[in-house]
Amino acid sequence: MAHLAGRAVALVGAGSMGLGWAIVFARAGASVRLYDVSADVLNQALDGIARRLDGLRTHGLLDEAPAAVLARITVAPDLDAALAGAVHVQESVLEKRDLKRDLFAELDRRAPADAVLASSTSSFPASELTDHLAGRHRCLVAHPANPVYLLPIVELVPAPWTEPAAISATRALMAGAGQRPVELKREVNGFIYNRLQGAVLREAYWMLKEGIADVDAIDQVMTGGLGLRWSLIGPFETADLNYRGGLAEHARRMGARYAQMGAERGQPDQWDEDLVARAAAQRRALLPLEDWDARVAWRDDRLMAALAAARAAEDGYDDAAGGQLGGGGAE
Repeated sequence: MAHLAGRAVALVGAGSMGLGWAIVFARAGASVRLYDVSADVLNQALDGIARRLDGLRTHGLLDEAPAAVLARITVAPDLDAALAGAVHVQESVLEKRDLKRDLFAELDRRAPADAVLASSTSSFPASELTDHLAGRHRCLVAHPANPVYLLPIVELVPAPWTEPAAISATRALMAGAGQRPVELKREVNGFIYNRLQGAVLREAYWMLKEGIADVDAIDQVMTGGLGLRWSLIGPFETADLNYRGGLAEHARRMGARYAQMGAERGQPDQWDEDLVARAAAQRRALLPLEDWDARVAWRDDRLMAALAAARAAEDGYDDAAGGQLGGGGAE
């Protein structure tokens, strides 16, 4: 994959997120400049990237030799060297508001005028970080999952003043790097990723507090049930495929029960008819009911493939562990 060949990307912050971004852009062919204020962090950066690349290659997830990808990554001696000629700047420094605000001011002054300035922040809206900038129109949040080189989703969250051109340029760049960009229509605390994750964690902690289940039981329900399905399809499609008739039928059968669970936790009812109808209409635009059976079969086939792969990986791990711990195994 060399969709970004000839394009330069600057990464500011060489922690685990910065290293992940370096892999994402370099394996797509981009010229990557990595910078961090800490010399110690920078000195360890290439070794950390090399280890991750070796792991990707071992599992068949890298299309070329790790050395070829690593050769596209340069540790920049200073910020100006990192920014020179960059079409995109990705900030991944510590999650401190004032630090990010000051850094964005530096980036706005020193980066090429046509470069997009994006933050990897998982908590701060772009409006809090860029309201003081002359070039705030080119700033947005590009929030990845972690590790970014394994989980391809990236949320594009514009500030009220972010220009459409900056959003479209970032969307195209991320897609060219093999990511799956999704655009939020407006800023919201936590974005999509952490709001969904937070909802699950709130319920998990509540059940633990109330003595309903321990942490292992709750985790097992996720890994052996919800998580398996959600690795293939999201919550709306999961509900849509659970009952013949789709999302509208699911809401008819289960809406009152889910509303009751929400009321028990002091949460407002989200299951009104108009909202369900809107969601169902969007699902029908994506999947006409005449294609429902085929999609259910696809889901089940993918689940079987995932379970078979997990079993094979577990058997391989057990074999390797047995060989190491058992002195070579039985004769």
